Amino acid sequence: MVGRSMKTSPFVILFFTVFLDLIGFGIVLPLLPNYARELGASPLLIGIVAGSYSLMQFFSAPIWGSISDKIGRRPVILISVLTSTVSYLIFSQSHSVWLLLLSRVLAGIGSANVGVTQAYITDITTWEERSKSLGILGAAFGLGFVLGPPIGGTIKSAYGIESVGYLAAVLTFLDFLLAYFLLPESLKEKKAGKLHFTGFQADKLIEAFQRPAINRLLVIGFCFVFAFVNMQISVPLLWKEHYQQDDKMIGYLFAFVGCISVIVQGGLIGKLAKKFGERKVLVAGLISMCAGVTLIPFVPESYFFSIGLVVLALLAIGNGLVTPLNTSLISMYASSEEQGEILGISQSVGALGRILGPLSGSLLYGLDSHVPYLAGGVCLLIGLALALPLLTFEISAPSAAPNPQAR
Repeated sequence: MVGRSMKTSPFVILFFTVFLDLIGFGIVLPLLPNYARELGASPLLIGIVAGSYSLMQFFSAPIWGSISDKIGRRPVILISVLTSTVSYLIFSQSHSVWLLLLSRVLAGIGSANVGVTQAYITDITTWEERSKSLGILGAAFGLGFVLGPPIGGTIKSAYGIESVGYLAAVLTFLDFLLAYFLLPESLKEKKAGKLHFTGFQADKLIEAFQRPAINRLLVIGFCFVFAFVNMQISVPLLWKEHYQQDDKMIGYLFAFVGCISVIVQGGLIGKLAKKFGERKVLVAGLISMCAGVTLIPFVPESYFFSIGLVVLALLAIGNGLVTPLNTSLISMYASSEEQGEILGISQSVGALGRILGPLSGSLLYGLDSHVPYLAGGVCLLIGLALALPLLTFEISAPSAAPNPQAR
């Protein structure tokens, strides 16, 4: 194992494993809506293909989170990354909608490493470091979207969809090798009791929604994810059909969003959270995201690369702020022995947004190209309404050792 005495070593390794994994994810995702349409998928089927990933994530994330509390984070991360590798190999041969659907189902099962990776961070960081560390980890996600979409768009245009799948599989397998040889286990005290594969536990989800602060933050997370994915699925269709952009340029536009998110998460979020407090910055992120999502289809075609980029920048700033801060606040209200379980539930609730978002985005876009973005804006306003009361009253954390720095 790599130097356990070096405090930052596991975090650096984890950063690169997430980075490689998200490049593979970013290569594929922006191509899905238009590729599914090329295969003859209807708007409903496009939504089903895109949403299947998150449907499987919804059921598997809490299970993997609970398993990681018992057997450790490392084995779960390794299994999930290998599953993702297989999914991309199938994607490379997906010359029918049904093979494409199968590849996304397996990718969703493999996506368990997101919640478990966040739990890994909570294992190795102090309360004071958590927002900053989750922000830097979020930057790894953002970097994946900086490099992945333009790579995917360029390779598909030049070499076809098979090469896109092969490259994503190779990068994800490199992620597996890096984690296998270099990533140590982070969980020092595993949860007692035998490991039971009981399937998705609705009672755990219900219990989480009965806890003050956590229930509010879970709904905010759902609203944010729903609005973002609703946009993410419909916007490639909008850019191609209404703004005459090809797959390559669509990839660069996603990279632009990812680049700004990286700057926010990697360099600004720690300072902002320290100066203003997590909750105030969360509110600011929701406002920025709401403005960015709502305005996307109203940019005049002649101003697409001026006003349009400003709108995307607002979206990217909101994305860069909301995701890590919401996760950080949820972790602060959970006890140390249930981090994997609670963050798995959070990931599952986010997955529900990723299930409904693609269906909403594709179906609403079929009605009118403006409607998905208006719906996303309304959803973010609901999230903002839930976040504002957090500024005016304290909610005691259920943890035995609540974070005194949470603001």
